[in-house]
Parts: sequence; structure tokens; C-alpha cells
Amino acid sequence: MKLRKLKLSVVVGISVSLSSLSISVFAKSAIETAQSLIETEFSPSTLTKQQQLEELKWFIDASKPFKGMSINVASETLVTHTYESQVLAKAFTELTGIIITHDLIQEGDVIEKLQTQMQSGRNIYDAYVNDSDLIGTHFRYGKVVPISDMIANEAKGYTLPTLDIDDFIGIDFTTGPDGKIYQLPTQQFANLYWFRADWFSREDLKKQFFAKYGYELGVPVNWSAYEDIADFFTNDVKSLDGQRVYGHMDYGKKDPSLGWRFTDAWFSMAGAGDKGLPNGLPVDEWGIRVEGCRPVGSSVSRGGATNGPAAVFATTKYVDWLKAYAPPQAQGMTFSEAGPVPAQGNIAQQIFWYTAFTASMTEKGLPVVNEDGTPKWRMAPSPKGPYWEEGMKLGYQDTGAWTFLKSTPEKRRLAAWLYAQFTVSKTVSLKKTLVGLTPFRDSDINSQAMTDAAPSLGGLVEFYRSPARTQWTPTGTNVPDYPKLAQLWWQNVAEAVSGEKTPQQALDRLAAAQDKVMDRLERANVQGECGPKLNPEKNPSYWLNQPGAPKAKLSNEKPQGKTIAYDTLLESWEAK
Repeated sequence: MKLRKLKLSVVVGISVSLSSLSISVFAKSAIETAQSLIETEFSPSTLTKQQQLEELKWFIDASKPFKGMSINVASETLVTHTYESQVLAKAFTELTGIIITHDLIQEGDVIEKLQTQMQSGRNIYDAYVNDSDLIGTHFRYGKVVPISDMIANEAKGYTLPTLDIDDFIGIDFTTGPDGKIYQLPTQQFANLYWFRADWFSREDLKKQFFAKYGYELGVPVNWSAYEDIADFFTNDVKSLDGQRVYGHMDYGKKDPSLGWRFTDAWFSMAGAGDKGLPNGLPVDEWGIRVEGCRPVGSSVSRGGATNGPAAVFATTKYVDWLKAYAPPQAQGMTFSEAGPVPAQGNIAQQIFWYTAFTASMTEKGLPVVNEDGTPKWRMAPSPKGPYWEEGMKLGYQDTGAWTFLKSTPEKRRLAAWLYAQFTVSKTVSLKKTLVGLTPFRDSDINSQAMTDAAPSLGGLVEFYRSPARTQWTPTGTNVPDYPKLAQLWWQNVAEAVSGEKTPQQALDRLAAAQDKVMDRLERANVQGECGPKLNPEKNPSYWLNQPGAPKAKLSNEKPQGKTIAYDTLLESWEAK
């Protein structure tokens, strides 16, 4: 027995000695790896090379307690997340010894996995890149560990000193009504107006348009002008450069992505909600009314606006424009199928275009790209519907953000927290932004590298540097359970597209279905003091006669069309 103990002590002694040696070698190797990455991959950066090295040294040291662990995270399949998965995960593993598996799955699958983990308590992933659209869900259910709580407590010693929370342009979107930050942004993109600047600048087309409508062909300020331009290119111009052209592009297949088309702020562009940023209060762009922090209804009869006149107007225009001005095949397309169509060169404009497509829309050789690599198209603020008022949000901005669940064991959550910070650190963020074109740090947006890239990006940089940016926001905190409510939209809107129901009938059903879900949440009492508490139903005229949303039907829903020259628009941003 004594002999075995002696042998064991010798073995342990050798093991400790070898372990110390391996840590020393690893540290040296990690520093060399850091220096190599700075030179070859993480350039440009808003930091100096020495500052980058100091950040990477911090990750090397902070990660020592987790060396050898295997961590699993998930995000949707965007270019930005592909870069994280293929480049940043590998770099982080080489630097820290923490083995990262960064899975890329469809957005719907991300929400499904997240929801399953929240409900079952079983750890599926150690962290998720999850849209901030779920902020209302996260702060009510208590299943998420708020970032601000982590930083103040268990992650205090594992939080990057140069994280600089104030530099994140989407931090307001990931902050709950309680003031806590629930998620850490890692990418952002907006839905904007897209148009063929080369066609809009043609003198023959400008003269033809002015002769018919009495105002200049330019960036539409309101929906009336957008409709006029859509009609002009579809039915008057008809063909350019030997191909049939259309004045509008959209998609209409009965598919979950049809819901995003609407929940991603289609009603807000029309003006259905109330004033207020980042989201309307008391009625948001989903048409859900809150009192305090409690959702009280989405039907007009309960004070909501989901089936109000402005929402019906917006849905009617969506259906009419899709059928009258878009390519015939658009009615059978999904979001992913419709996305590449404008790049094919026969679309004049699109009212709702995600800037996440910028990278794929700037590839050399495309019909919409000049020989020198500059785009023939531009992006601009979306036109406003007739119900829109100054002070309202104007469109949607997607903010993908790192989200951590309480069901994840603390040590695994902390290791994943280190990786999440690495993917947003100033050492890597500018390069990641230039790859994926989904900027999330103010310092990156205002960098010289972005100034240099601007001429090739069709207005992306100008938009993100403009004061207009604040009017594009994600789904807000009025929505108490995003996964349950979001699935109702596409199922009901599709019936308006198919003609099975009128827009009013489809939205009446949608509003009633949302109220039914909120009623169940109220009766289950699973969301605490900020859970739904439905208003009793009243005659809709009561609410329509109150100030704000829901808004009474306008006598004229198509005022005079109004446009602005693109250069004048840019000048107005710079003047503010």
C-alpha cells in the first residue's frame, strides 16, 4: 500500500510538472497565434495592433479555467455567422483551448431549439444568437440570464475590460423595461427601400414620369409615390435593356417567412401604431396595446390595432402590389427565393429590402453592378404610409444577439460568454462587419475603413451614419411570447394573399388569435406582473375615436405622391 502511494506521488509530481510545462508552451503558442491572427486576419480594426494583442492576451488568460472544454452554440445562416462559425470559432479555439462548435441552422430552428430548452430545462446549446425580437419573451419568462446580471456577478472576472457596451448601436433593443440588458448584439441589418439609381437618373424616363404624374421621378417619400413608380415601370416602361421589367418585388407563398414580412414592421411603415422609439407606446407595430408593461389586447375592440384601418390598408396594398406590379412568379416565392431576384436586373424598386443582402448584391459580374465594382442601385429610407406620423418608428432592424439560458450549467455558460465576447470584440468586429456588412458597433461604422468601402455599398454606410437610423427598430417588448404569436401571422395573412379572405377578415382572425394566446397566458399566470391582462371588449368605435392608435380610417388614403432626389436626401442627413 505504501509503495503504491509512493508511486502515485511520483506520478502526480511528474504530471504536475508536465502540466505546468504544457501550459507554458501553450501560452507561448497562443501569443504567437494571436500575433499571426492580427497580421493575417483581424485587419483592419479600430484598435492598434498593440491594443489588439492586449485584448487577445486577455482572452488567453481569462479562458485558462475552461481549457479543454467543448462548447456548443447556434445561430442562423447569415454571412456574418458563417464568418463566426468558420473563422472566429477556429481562432478562439487556437487561442484559448476551448473547443467551439458553432452550428449554423435556419432561423426557425434556432427559435425551436431555444423554445425547447426554455420549456424542458435540458441544455441543448450553451448559447444562442437569437433575434432581439424575443426581448418581450425573455424578460417575462425569466428563463434567460440577463447580460447585465452576468457582468455584475458570476461573469465579473470574465468580462472583457474593453467590451464597451455603449459602443453597441443595438443595446436599446436588447434592454427590457426593467432596465436590464438581456442579450449582447453581434450583428444588425435593416429593411430599407432599394432602387435602380441608374434607371431613375435616365433623362428619358424622368421626362416620361413627370409628364404622367406631375412630379419628379426620385426616391419615394410616401406610399403614393411608390405605387406610382411601381405602375410606371411595370405598365409604361415595360422593358429596358431588352428584358421585361417590373416596378415592385415581393413574395407571397404560404410559408413562415410570410409572417416575417409583416411582423418585421410592415404595419409600422404604413403608420398603424403609436409614436415612440424604439417601439410605439401604448400600441406597437404588431398592433398590441400595453398598459404599464402588461399587454391588454391586439383587437381594436380591446384597444389594439392589429385589425384596424391602417393595418387593413397596409395589407390591402401588399396584396394589390404583389399581384399588379411584381413578377408573376413572386406570388409563389418564399423570403429566401425572392431575396436574390432584384440582383437579376429586372426590378426597378423594392419597398422592403434587407440590407443583409448587400454582400450578395455587390458581387462583380451581376447585372446590377458596374464594371468598376460600384452598384447601379442604391438603398434609402422606406416611404411612409398615410397613417404614419413624425415620432413613429419607420421600419424594422434585425439585431441578432447572444442569449444565455439559466438551464445552461454556469461553467459552460461562462465559457460560451467568453466566445461571444470574442466575436464582438473590437479586435475582430470591423473585419467581421466588412465581411458580412451587418454593422453593430458605432466605432466600426465611423471608421476610415467604412468610409473607404462606402462607394461600393450603395448607401449602407450613409444610412448607418445618419440620424434616420434610430427609426428602424426590432420587435419590442409589447410582444409577450414571440414564438407563439409570430406563427399566427403567416397562416392568416396567406388567406388574404390567396383571396380566401379579404384583408379585413384575415386581420380580424389574426387579432382574435393573438388575443386568445394572450388570454391563455393570462390564465396560466406564467409571466408574472408583466404578463397579459386583456381589456374587456368594447365597440370598436370607442377606441377609434380616442387619440393615437388604433386610428380611424382616413378619408383619403392616397395623398399626392412625393419624391426626393437621392443626393438631396444624403445632404439632409449630413446637415443634421
